[in-house]
Amino acid sequence: MAARPARKPSRPSGPNFERRLLLDAGIALLPLLALSIWLLWQRAQTPTALWVALGIALALSALGLARLRRRAVFPLYTVSNLLEALREGDYSLRGSRARRGDPIGDVVWEVNALSHTLREQRLKVEETSALLGKVIASIDIALLGFDGERRLQLLNPAGERLLARRARDALGRGASELGLDQVLDQRAPALLDRAFAGGAGRYELRRFSFRQDGLPLELLAISDLSRTLREEEQLAWQRLVRVLSHELNNTLAPIRSMAGTVSALLAQSHPASDWREDAEEGLRVIAERSEALGRFVTGYAQLARLPPPRKQPLDLAPLLHRLVMLEQRLLVELDLAEPLALDVDPDQLEQALINLLNNAVEASLPERGGVALKASQPAPGKVLIEVSDEGLGLAATDNLFVPFFTTKPGGSGIGLVLARQIAEAHGGTLGLRNRTDRRGCIATLQLPLSELATPRAG
Repeated sequence: MAARPARKPSRPSGPNFERRLLLDAGIALLPLLALSIWLLWQRAQTPTALWVALGIALALSALGLARLRRRAVFPLYTVSNLLEALREGDYSLRGSRARRGDPIGDVVWEVNALSHTLREQRLKVEETSALLGKVIASIDIALLGFDGERRLQLLNPAGERLLARRARDALGRGASELGLDQVLDQRAPALLDRAFAGGAGRYELRRFSFRQDGLPLELLAISDLSRTLREEEQLAWQRLVRVLSHELNNTLAPIRSMAGTVSALLAQSHPASDWREDAEEGLRVIAERSEALGRFVTGYAQLARLPPPRKQPLDLAPLLHRLVMLEQRLLVELDLAEPLALDVDPDQLEQALINLLNNAVEASLPERGGVALKASQPAPGKVLIEVSDEGLGLAATDNLFVPFFTTKPGGSGIGLVLARQIAEAHGGTLGLRNRTDRRGCIATLQLPLSELATPRAG
């Protein structure tokens, strides 16, 4: 709310309104008082002189009363005109003689202050409305407002494109006439696959309530998801095709080369004495690369057909101990501060941890480093499993979770992607970053804690 005008109240320089009224009333009654005194003093006067004096006294009193009326009524007319201007929205008028310590002056001062406050508030409302109008006009979400009789009362430019109608032609029309009656009956939020006059696709529907001119209205926000989905789908296909092309070319190039070599050996009329060894070597390379391509396709199928997790209560400690015992290439350090229970799919969680441990061990073996597996509860309701290694670390992390991207010779590029899918299917997250205390990297798998009681040791 705007502050009142920064104006120091002035002290009245003369008699205030109340004193002037009393003074004018006294002046109006003074002739009658003077006549009464004169009659008492001059009892012997004739009746004619008495009536003349009475007439003069009444005339003077009437003049005084008229002055008194003008003094009382005219300021009220001024206040009335100021209030009428405020009612009409004109906040530029100001009343004179606005000063403290005077009854009418106080009223005029308050009206002036109210006019200033309303002017500041209207300015803020106009600025906010202008900004809101620009935002509504610029967003790519169709906004449609309907009244209680299902007549369209609000439509932004995105809504005009959705309905393929100008606002002046659509406003005031019923939802059935616009083909939106089923949309109004739809529960929100919801995803819709339907055709509007402006185009067909997948849309997200949301519903809000608001008031305009004191009447309740229902606002529909309809977002076109088709273009966003198409863009994301195109990017996903581009990444997938790029990785698949790289992997297939790496596999088919040596197969094609070895096939050409074997074909040339078999076509010789007088082959060399060691041609059989060369042919066998070529066939061995073809077999190995074919098997690698088969593993690649199998990994793709596994990634694409990951089933929903079948959750059940699981004590985390035995699972971690079993994983550590299964790793025979190097000693994995296990740090389990307290028993923890999870609602997870044991098979999927074990597969995710096997992938993370395998990556950590393969990164640490060439550098003769170690691997550590740690489980803790960093926050209420959360379990954090960390797999850290002492390898060379990560040179780049942009493509780590791109399917089939790998930096390891013979790698399939699905281990981290599969582990992250398993984590997200359980309501968790998976991250990978370089260590700050030493060389190497650390994988962090965060999962929700089971609602069941945490097992007690012993």
